[in-house]
Amino acid sequence: MITGDIIKDSQTYLMNTYSRQPLVLVKGRGATVYDSDGREYLDFLAGVAVNNLGHCHPRVVVALQKQAQRLMHVSNHFHIEPQVNLAKALVKNSFADKVFFCNSGAEAIEAAIKLARRYSREVLKKDRYEVITCFGSFHGRTYGAVSATAQEKFHQGFEPMVPGFRYVPFNDLKAVEEAVNERTCAILVEPVQGEGGVNIPSAGYLKALREICDKHGLLLMLDEIQTGMGRTGRLFAYDHEGVTPDVMALAKGLGSGMPIGALLATDKAAQGFTPGSHGSTFGGNPLACAAGLASLETLLEDNIIIQNVGALGKHFVTGLETLKSKYPFIKDVRGQGLLIGIELDFDGKEIVTECLKQGFLINCTMNTVLRFIPPLIISVEEIDRLVNALDGIFKKR
Repeated sequence: MITGDIIKDSQTYLMNTYSRQPLVLVKGRGATVYDSDGREYLDFLAGVAVNNLGHCHPRVVVALQKQAQRLMHVSNHFHIEPQVNLAKALVKNSFADKVFFCNSGAEAIEAAIKLARRYSREVLKKDRYEVITCFGSFHGRTYGAVSATAQEKFHQGFEPMVPGFRYVPFNDLKAVEEAVNERTCAILVEPVQGEGGVNIPSAGYLKALREICDKHGLLLMLDEIQTGMGRTGRLFAYDHEGVTPDVMALAKGLGSGMPIGALLATDKAAQGFTPGSHGSTFGGNPLACAAGLASLETLLEDNIIIQNVGALGKHFVTGLETLKSKYPFIKDVRGQGLLIGIELDFDGKEIVTECLKQGFLINCTMNTVLRFIPPLIISVEEIDRLVNALDGIFKKR
């Protein structure tokens, strides 16, 4: 099919839930993708922080091929070797003692909410159910997850939302303390708000949240769906502050493109789940777990990838700061590792469109923040190409 026909059929047969670019991507290798007309693009979106190892990483592809020939799906009524292997690897390289697998970040958040409430009621024997989350957060689009998301635009038309959430300003510890009451069971927070505009809290924020949770007997639950798997320069963002959460949600980069989510927890918190209390038909299936294990092992064994993220991020930010010094409409440049944003004083959609024309995939969040979340294997040369392209685009304004 030619590009126009594919786009037409897409508009005809798919529900209208996405604002899609007029582009059909058909192939990807490393940080480069190709459209149906053979044009190539440098990918600074990475499937929204999913393709951390780049597109079609050979180790992940081989792992999928081997597993697909052996066993693709079996019920969780049985023990599944690839699932056990991935859980073991995650536990060995994190704070956690136990893992629950699902199929997406939103599902991992749903599981976290259920775990927090059930832990309070069944283990602590206290009728506590409220979860504190932050304005500007994004935790997913399923009902519980979107109710936890403190952005009104995601609620519109879907009210009433799931009750039991209290919203506070991000990076405001006093507001958190004031929000805690006898019904509070957990605090759920992103170490860096991605969809909310690449918002980075003050140093010590997570540590202080840990102290508040300890003081009041709450679970500290981290949403590392976007920040996890090396994105910020550490395997998990909580490592930057040496904080130990009780619960953590993972997805995106865990599967290198395969749908997989995970909820990690300490033994204490994991007591909230018992057989029959939660589950997933496809969660932890052999195929997704094979991709997850290959992805994790590649990040752990090829230390250069994560070690380079910090340096690449600094180089990227330095280039963007140079642009900020030249163009007064750039209000801020901020980021951690390779989760980076430029805040503009105008709607950034036109910049996204112009970048696309010049062969770069980026995105804009919160209307005015250009977000860059490239594969972690991006090169300095590829970063410089984008910065130079942005310079040329900004000059025309």
